Amino acid sequence: MQGPLASLKVLDFSTLLPGPFASLLLADMGAEVLRIESPTRMDLLRVLPPHDAGVSASHAYLNRNKRSLALDLKRPEALEVVRQLVQDYDIVLEQFRPGVMERLGLGYQALKAINPRLIYVSITGYGQTGPYRDRAGHDINYLALAGLASQTGRRDQGPLPLGIQAADIAGGSLHGVIGLLAAVIARQHSGQGQYLDVSMTDCVFSLNAMAGAGYLACGVEPGMEQQVLNGGSFYDYYRSRDGRWLSVGSLEPVFMQQLCQALGRPELVAQGLSPLPEQQQALKQALQVEFEKHDFAELCQLFAGFDACVEPVLSLGEALEHPQLQARQLVSQVPREDGSRQAQMACPLKFSEGLPEPRHIGARLGAHSDQVLEELGYSAERIEALRRERVIA
Repeated sequence: MQGPLASLKVLDFSTLLPGPFASLLLADMGAEVLRIESPTRMDLLRVLPPHDAGVSASHAYLNRNKRSLALDLKRPEALEVVRQLVQDYDIVLEQFRPGVMERLGLGYQALKAINPRLIYVSITGYGQTGPYRDRAGHDINYLALAGLASQTGRRDQGPLPLGIQAADIAGGSLHGVIGLLAAVIARQHSGQGQYLDVSMTDCVFSLNAMAGAGYLACGVEPGMEQQVLNGGSFYDYYRSRDGRWLSVGSLEPVFMQQLCQALGRPELVAQGLSPLPEQQQALKQALQVEFEKHDFAELCQLFAGFDACVEPVLSLGEALEHPQLQARQLVSQVPREDGSRQAQMACPLKFSEGLPEPRHIGARLGAHSDQVLEELGYSAERIEALRRERVIA
């Protein structure tokens, strides 16, 4: 089984999370992904704890199914290798600051001259234009500038750092994959590739789907705990007697009725359906009182019998044991280099024709350098010379 993207070949120059998550999705769907890595400036993801058998678990996951070619891009011989590869590849994915690839002689225009069908994707924090194009940033900064942090949190505590990197993944990775696959479809009609400028800030700004629409059309600024879905209504988390939490999303009347019935407080239904802020706050207080009458396990058992949109807040370990996630087969056993296997999160996409089995965890730096150069026609003697000259590793 090859997967739906088996016809695509990707040169991946990215590091850390946004680009590698994007190319992970492509590789899981069958694309051939070759990472171009520096032999002198290690991808910090390789040393990020925790480690399994001496290997970063994050790196092993994010770079599974990909080959690794270690090239010193400051050397002319390495640049020649890239130019040879580009002749036969569909996509270049890079994550340097604007202008870096151009200074190396590997910008879009230079590589397009070699392969006009090339699709070239640049993922950056702020994009290729604008006053922030050269500014450093991290996920938390992109969320702050895009207006999301201002509406996520508690008024008396401020914004909350999220447990995932929303801008990196939803902004950079997922939008990057959507864009490059759209470019692949366009190329089927035009025969030409194109350049894709992906700004994590731009893309995460677009996630202000409902709040942004309301502000632009009606001038309603979405402050913390002021909207239906950000704590301004009963749609929220509630603590049990033993200090655990449950999520309540009983927005529709039928679910509100189920919620109040389960708690033995049918008279609260009218408050739940009221749009008045004071009614919503009164309902939140009443619900908290009811939830704190029960331990977490009691509440889980209670709401298991009601279709009320109430679910427990699970730890990651508990989530892995949940029958729904187990039924969806969200864990794969991925081969290590020594033939043993590592448990990893599986590709979440379910194709009727299936996906290929994972081939290997993230590879050692330069693990496939010899193989890739041999495919380009390099002799063993020439490869060894490049290694002595530290062009490759």
